[in-house]
Amino acid sequence: MSIKISSQFDAGAIDVVSATSAGSIDLNIRKDSHADITQWFYFRLQGAQGEACTIRFLNAGQSAYPDGWNDYQAMASYDRVNWFRVPTSFDGQVMTISHTPGMDSVYYAYFEPYSWERHLELLDRAQMSEQVRMQDLGSTIEGRDMNVLVIGDPAAPKKVWVIARQHPGETMAEWLVEGMLDALLDPSDAFGRQLLKEAVFYVVPNMNPDGSVHGNLRTNAAGANLNREWNTPTMERSPEVLLVKQKMKETGCDLFLDVHGDEGLPYVFVAGSSALPTFTPEQAAAEKQFADDFKVASPDFQTEHGYGDSPYTPEVLTMGSPHITHAFGCLALTLELPFKDNANDPDAETGWDGARSARLGAAVLQPILRAIRR
Repeated sequence: MSIKISSQFDAGAIDVVSATSAGSIDLNIRKDSHADITQWFYFRLQGAQGEACTIRFLNAGQSAYPDGWNDYQAMASYDRVNWFRVPTSFDGQVMTISHTPGMDSVYYAYFEPYSWERHLELLDRAQMSEQVRMQDLGSTIEGRDMNVLVIGDPAAPKKVWVIARQHPGETMAEWLVEGMLDALLDPSDAFGRQLLKEAVFYVVPNMNPDGSVHGNLRTNAAGANLNREWNTPTMERSPEVLLVKQKMKETGCDLFLDVHGDEGLPYVFVAGSSALPTFTPEQAAAEKQFADDFKVASPDFQTEHGYGDSPYTPEVLTMGSPHITHAFGCLALTLELPFKDNANDPDAETGWDGARSARLGAAVLQPILRAIRR
């Protein structure tokens, strides 16, 4: 069987330069569908069972976040259910996967994918709960549905918003939401039961459906980075943000979590709204309390490593979390998960993965409960 590489499937993305033999496969990481951003890859290799494969990504050094390839190990799967890490190196220009597949068909990806089909299944499973109403907010540029899950009583005193995958290639974000929803809707979960007595949740598991299906890292079908659209979103360029903002103005917001993935830092951390000129000591205290509570709820969360403080620029108000703090005066945080591993507690086989993201999602209920009681 000859070597074959393909990517014509949900979130598939790669450009083949040459694939003459298993030991000489040259690829380029494909750009986002409507923007000059290269980082996400996901493809299928056939015909190399038992052969030592050398897969070179020739343009890795020109990608959007080349530092993300340092100490990075690519993910692989034979069944798209069980994913594992494979030996990967980066010389500053070319990234190389060195792997001997155990089967005729193997998939390689930047991170464990979260398919559009799984997204729809997540929505469907959630709406089977008597606690949940699924609402349609509108459509993306390409006509995909923008749904929000309303969990609990809308008349509850506290309104909690959780969104994920503004950047579609950051699939760990939706894995986290899946774990959070499963815990929130589990009748035996004490935190979930209590939260739904005190709050209503508005959850958007996927903010960027078009980009997700296209296999984009960061942008939608108009080439927009949605996490720079919050100040002035439009239906033409960023309907996803506009539709969610309209719903938030209708419901109000007491706590906002925007879930992301970070290419470079091998840690779980949050970024807050301290750059805002209106940021108050009370808001700073709320951010610190949330982080301290999260550390207790999950040792995977930490506060030593993160982005640090940055000065205010007009760009700050275009980003989800600071924009929501500015608009509603509430606690709003960007929660970052790693593409690589958790360096404080590494796993050589899987690194950071979907299952670990989901467990973190269950754990986040504890700091949320504390936060809404402040």
